[in-house]
Amino acid sequence: MEHTNTPQPSEETNTEQTTQVEAISSGSIEFSSRLNLEDFNESINHIREQLSTVIVGQKKLIDLLIVALLSRGHVLLEGVPGVAKTLTIKSLAKTLGIDFSRIQFTPDLMPSDILGTSVFNLKESEFSFKKGPIFSNTILIDEINRAPAKTQAALFEVMEEYQITIDGTTYPLEQPFIVMATQNPIDQEGTYRLPEAQLDRFLFKVKVDYPSIQEELIVLERENTFSGIDKTTALQPVLSRDKINELQMLVKQVLVEKPLLEYIGKIIHNTRNNPFLFLGASPRASIALLNSAKAHALLEGRDFVTPEDIKQLVIPVLRHRIHITPEREMEGMTAEHIIEQIIDQIEIPR
Repeated sequence: MEHTNTPQPSEETNTEQTTQVEAISSGSIEFSSRLNLEDFNESINHIREQLSTVIVGQKKLIDLLIVALLSRGHVLLEGVPGVAKTLTIKSLAKTLGIDFSRIQFTPDLMPSDILGTSVFNLKESEFSFKKGPIFSNTILIDEINRAPAKTQAALFEVMEEYQITIDGTTYPLEQPFIVMATQNPIDQEGTYRLPEAQLDRFLFKVKVDYPSIQEELIVLERENTFSGIDKTTALQPVLSRDKINELQMLVKQVLVEKPLLEYIGKIIHNTRNNPFLFLGASPRASIALLNSAKAHALLEGRDFVTPEDIKQLVIPVLRHRIHITPEREMEGMTAEHIIEQIIDQIEIPR
């Protein structure tokens, strides 16, 4: 029998392979992107730079708002008064170069005050529809939990289907369209609990914390220097309606491997079978986590999603969609604690 000698790898080849493995492990290899992200990165950095002239800190909040915009999702901001929730939203809207509308929710607010109403035209002897403030691109709803259930229900169709039906006629809303709402977690007097169906329509629920001592000193120094001057005056539009639509289409081209789809599925499925929860996340939560992870990947300069993108967003995506059992709630457990436990129990795709 003829024996064939299998060529052994040379010492030089082994050294080269070892070097490549070490480079990948250390993250020093730069992967070329399928997408041209130069224009995208320039636009996002310009937004961040402009907002930093008005907002001190809150980098994570700003990034989540940008991710929501790119994902065509809505955001609920929760925080005590005075932590710049409204100012951040107003400042972001000013840099987008699109229509902006602000609605202050109150207990006596009616659905027609938001959506619009039919008005009888005496000259033409017929009814005509007068559009409400919801017909805009960026909607700021202040203290959303101050309006009763009837008014809250008026937002169901518009937040999910981007249209309004009045007197049997459907009026589509112009894209882009994003609702950014605020609520105070402390003051419960004169407030109404948001229904689960409405909470599920928010892509994120973001908790806005107090600034650090260093950030608070910067706030005081700015206020002392520019007292009486509108901080948003110098903000300039960075994007346009067409540009935002273009960036939203770019998000759809981000790659997601099948193991990561399974990873998202396992996270959501675990919330429905968790003994600490009596209400788990819906399939809408799976889609929200997927789309926002794609947008987050672009913010990180990649055209593909990694497990870290999903882990970064899983709490703001799920914290308002799950409900803890009364027993665990009395023990002091929070939605964030349970979500972190779920993440720790699921194997991360490699």
